[in-house]
Amino acid sequence: MADDDLATLGTAPEAPQTTTGTPGGDPHDRAPAPVPRWLGAVLTAGLVLAALNLRPAITSLGALMEEVRDGLGMSGTVAGLLTSVPALCFAVFGIAAPRLARRFGPGAIVCAGMAAITAGVVVRPFAGGTAGFLAASALALAGIAVSNILLPVVIKTFFPDRVGSMTGLYSMALALGTSLAAALTVPVTGALGGGWQAGLAVWAVLGALAVVPWLAVLRHRAPQAAPAAGAPQQDAPAIRISRSPTAWSLAVFFGLQATAAYITMGWLPQIFRDAGVPAGTAGVLLAITMAMGIPLSFLLPRVAARMRHQGPLAVLLGACGLAGYAGLWLAPAAGAWGWALLLGISNCAFPLALTMIGMRAGSAAGVVKLSAFAQCIGYLISIPGPLLVGTLYQHSGGWGLPIALMAGLMVPQIVVGVLAGRNRRIEDEG
Repeated sequence: MADDDLATLGTAPEAPQTTTGTPGGDPHDRAPAPVPRWLGAVLTAGLVLAALNLRPAITSLGALMEEVRDGLGMSGTVAGLLTSVPALCFAVFGIAAPRLARRFGPGAIVCAGMAAITAGVVVRPFAGGTAGFLAASALALAGIAVSNILLPVVIKTFFPDRVGSMTGLYSMALALGTSLAAALTVPVTGALGGGWQAGLAVWAVLGALAVVPWLAVLRHRAPQAAPAAGAPQQDAPAIRISRSPTAWSLAVFFGLQATAAYITMGWLPQIFRDAGVPAGTAGVLLAITMAMGIPLSFLLPRVAARMRHQGPLAVLLGACGLAGYAGLWLAPAAGAWGWALLLGISNCAFPLALTMIGMRAGSAAGVVKLSAFAQCIGYLISIPGPLLVGTLYQHSGGWGLPIALMAGLMVPQIVVGVLAGRNRRIEDEG
């Protein structure tokens, strides 16, 4: 992708900005003419609803995996592959997000992403076989992938003076959607008659709701300020993202925190159950770990946005992770509630990474390149982690080696988090 592909992202036709641009920012990020105040509220609602849809397609499937396997006659190998497919799709489909956003505007692509999630979620239970189920799941994951990349860009473009608070709102909604789907899918399935098809398809309602505010945003086309006659056209500075040390630090940080999150979601209940914790309690412990992200995801970005260097936060979150892993090693059952809380705090490295993406670039064009680079590379990094943990567990017969691996990965996560948190911008490095 050419370095200037996204030079005009900040002035995409549907961008409902109410500010006059960031002082000293890229000249291409000048805001269009003022728009009605109601549009800001609609956009905020769209942001929250979009974030709520970024995980239920995944966590609802996990809750009903046994029923889906039996219903489709799915092999264990294919079912195991499904646990790695989301990260792979996020990386593959996310690559297309910057070019699509440059051509159509980020709002249009997020709207299309919500529509793809809705269609994929409602179609896959009734696709008639494993191949159709996987294809419809890929459609939903493609919508999630482009929205993953572009929602931080929406925040930077439309709320340049509130990056921390809006990222906090977005992260909190994402964590809430994850927790709701994990907790409610099974009881909702029972209330709908016990069929797994209805239990999966019902989450399409949330996706359909998310489309509505984005359609309202797209219907409003704010007029653009025309350049003065004879004024020279100024090109945005080229951003060679692959040459930026900060971009690479953020990408590795994103990948390692995603690795820790996927391992926690996939294996933490089994660790507790093997230590003698009842199955029901192990599920509650995982829910607590995930629920910790709801309040912290709202608060952490606000704190991070007020700091010149976010490295201390990366160290604090990493220390909580190391303490949680040490507890799992030494006394997994005796201190289970404490370890679950510590790992829940550590998993809040995700909203910290999103906040730093918004702060490490000075323009919307820079943010979309950094978001795409960090998330695509990061999700590729995260793919082997859960599979490797499962392999070590199977061959060692215990959790000693897998927990050692988890703790070992936390050390480089802290290091790259400190590097990514330095007060600099990719435009000055690339």
